[in-house]
Amino acid sequence: MANTQKTFATVLGIVLLVVGLAGLAGGLGIVGSDGIFGTNTLQDVLHVIAGVWGIWIGTKGMGAGYNKVIGWIAILLAVLGFAAKDLMMTHLGADMSIAYLHAVIGIVALLVYHKGSR
Repeated sequence: MANTQKTFATVLGIVLLVVGLAGLAGGLGIVGSDGIFGTNTLQDVLHVIAGVWGIWIGTKGMGAGYNKVIGWIAILLAVLGFAAKDLMMTHLGADMSIAYLHAVIGIVALLVYHKGSR
């Protein structure tokens, strides 16, 4: 199961890196203030950092820790997105579609983590 942890962390890292870079490059209609998923520059930079971290951790074979941490961070961001919409929109440019996406990412990352730690 360690291989699944590593693979998930690496793939999620790649996705977050691409999303962050796309946001910084103008969003390409997917992310950004005018995209399907609302982000701003701060959130795009955080995605790049989380992405590079996931790729690095995944290639080192320590994916379980990344999956646990990123899972809880995503759950926290989802809860904040649902409970404090204005705060999230003001500081991260995060709209409701991002809140739902964070919830899905958090749940999946934690499921992968828990499945692999048995």
